[in-house]
Amino acid sequence: MSKPDFWSDSETAKVVSKQYDDLKKEAGIWQKLTDNLAEILELSKIFDSSGELEAHQFELTAKLQQLQAEYDRLEFAVLFSDKYDKENAVLSVHAGTGGVDAMDWAQMLVRMYLRFCERHGFEAKIIDETAGGEAGIKSATIEVTGRYAYGWLKSEGGVHRLVRISPFDAEKMRHTSFALVEVLPELEEIESVEIKDEDIKVDVFRAGGHGGQSVNTTDSAVRLTHLPTGITVKCQNERSQLQNKNKALKILKSKLLQYYQEAAGEKKEKIKGEYRQAQWGNQARSYVLQPYRLVKDHRTDYETADTDRVLGGEIDDFVGAYLKQQAGK
Repeated sequence: MSKPDFWSDSETAKVVSKQYDDLKKEAGIWQKLTDNLAEILELSKIFDSSGELEAHQFELTAKLQQLQAEYDRLEFAVLFSDKYDKENAVLSVHAGTGGVDAMDWAQMLVRMYLRFCERHGFEAKIIDETAGGEAGIKSATIEVTGRYAYGWLKSEGGVHRLVRISPFDAEKMRHTSFALVEVLPELEEIESVEIKDEDIKVDVFRAGGHGGQSVNTTDSAVRLTHLPTGITVKCQNERSQLQNKNKALKILKSKLLQYYQEAAGEKKEKIKGEYRQAQWGNQARSYVLQPYRLVKDHRTDYETADTDRVLGGEIDDFVGAYLKQQAGK
């Protein structure tokens, strides 16, 4: 950053500057934790030498418990050791078996992840969304920006099952519905992936999602199809066709990297999680709202009865259980 020509390449400069800010913030948090611990130790020595240690024991214990809680939260950083953990993430939700209930369930999951991102200070933007015919969504793609976004969200890849009394059933019967969640790291630079212009089919169309001025009045939405692999990426929520194309191209590169790594023999779980059809028997996590309340991850066996908290975006315990299991393998 101290080089005179640092800002000559503004895009690279922005990436490096963000890395610097993220590292500075992270180092500052650890330094503050260290300073607070040193302060408590110094106070305990002073109170001990003056014979007042017992009188201040409750105060010191409370401070130590607060530091322990902060340390436990920061411990996640130790678990983010895979190659792409620090990257931004692209999370997609697809409605599976279950009809309109599955589409409503897909929308519930999108809301859960948006709230999770908000709690963790991640910037989350829906870059593509296809609405369901009666309710909910058929699919949605979310771009999540922030340090360790992929590390936090990679555990969510897989089939998510919901059991509840359907709000769309006049007889109030219990229904089971499914949704598939896919998570990919969004990589700024992918030198190993080269996309030839002749290998890409570009389709433009009028956007139908959320967006600002001109989004729904011009052919700004872009669909890219990589002809050799058949991989398709769509983006429609940016203001211009060029912005949508650049965003779709970045996601396409990430998908191609995953595709080529699998072809070379790298286990699929390392990047995206093993693909499963969104139907019975393939679920990674179950959310039961009737006849009892329980959310259980079938990979780690971690479970909780506080379904409202989980659907409100508080999935940290599930993420932690998954990361610790992966670290132990």
